[in-house]
Amino acid sequence: MEDWKKRCETEWSLQGVPMPDNLDWKSVYEAKPLGRNLLKNPEPHGLSKDTPPPEPELTGFPSDEPPRFEPEGDFTGWSKSREDLGEDASGIPPGVVVCQLPNYSWFTLEQIVDLKAEGLWDELLDQFQPDVVIQDWYEESQLHESIYQLRVKLLGADKKSVISEHSVSPTENLDVYSHTWKGVSHVFSGYGPGVRYVHFVHRLKNQFMVEFFPTLVTGSSVIVRPTRTNV
Repeated sequence: MEDWKKRCETEWSLQGVPMPDNLDWKSVYEAKPLGRNLLKNPEPHGLSKDTPPPEPELTGFPSDEPPRFEPEGDFTGWSKSREDLGEDASGIPPGVVVCQLPNYSWFTLEQIVDLKAEGLWDELLDQFQPDVVIQDWYEESQLHESIYQLRVKLLGADKKSVISEHSVSPTENLDVYSHTWKGVSHVFSGYGPGVRYVHFVHRLKNQFMVEFFPTLVTGSSVIVRPTRTNV
């Protein structure tokens, strides 16, 4: 077991990190919890941030198929939900009659990462408090000024106590057309003892007006690194 412990210490540069002798270091080594993405299925639409997002196909005619309100994708590993925001008549002068109004909705994807189940240990999380690095990429769909929200919480053993959290809700500039991936990131550091779970939630705004127009996401990640930024 000492050999496996030494491997972990050497490969992950854990000098100075508490490493109790009673831990199953072979299992920790095989789990490789440090430096890898702990989120499952980080590209649910099958798209990479290294490739431009696909341009929407505009037909201008309603489809014969039932209306869609969720984007296509493989959402294995994610819990998903939808919030209908209704039709948006803002910007239309009084008395003006329009045939179609945009209908917006939030599409929410979330995961809870069990840090100990992924191979991390109490002494590392409580005493060393390694950096927890969050990254996400969303499509600049220009459907609305607000198309993306992210909230990440570090939770205690009861999955309810919030030890630290970070939220992002950017405002988009619709004056100039741009269609690319936009990245957001955050590093949790020095967050205090007791963290056992990471709750990752992002919301993407979709639009339906004759046709369905989604806001896509890719490259979501939660990575624990054997570093401490605030030291």
